Amino acid sequence: QVQLVESGGGLVQTGGSLRLSCAASGIIFTINAMSWYRQAPGKQRELVARITNSGDTNYADAVKSRFTISRDNAKNTVYLQMNSLKPEDTAIYYCKADGIYHVRGYNAWGQGTQVTVSS
Repeated sequence: QVQLVESGGGLVQTGGSLRLSCAASGIIFTINAMSWYRQAPGKQRELVARITNSGDTNYADAVKSRFTISRDNAKNTVYLQMNSLKPEDTAIYYCKADGIYHVRGYNAWGQGTQVTVSS
């Protein structure tokens, strides 16, 4: 019931920046929090950053002070500003929504966007 579409990935050199976008549609009024996850080849998917409806944020230690998650409620979009990128940030980045609908919790995932940081 919630659809997520990521964009903004690409190839960037070490030290560069990218901004990822995640546009939500559907029953967005049921969403409680939005997150960005990433999965590198051969590794488990990991949480990168999360933002709640109240604006509270949290970040993985590996990206603190370099990445910023934000939201534009008017556009139903969540962003991930990534600065000072490192080769170890290379991964597929996924957007996730957590919510409650008809008293049942749910989560929805986007299709992912590739981020490649060259050394």
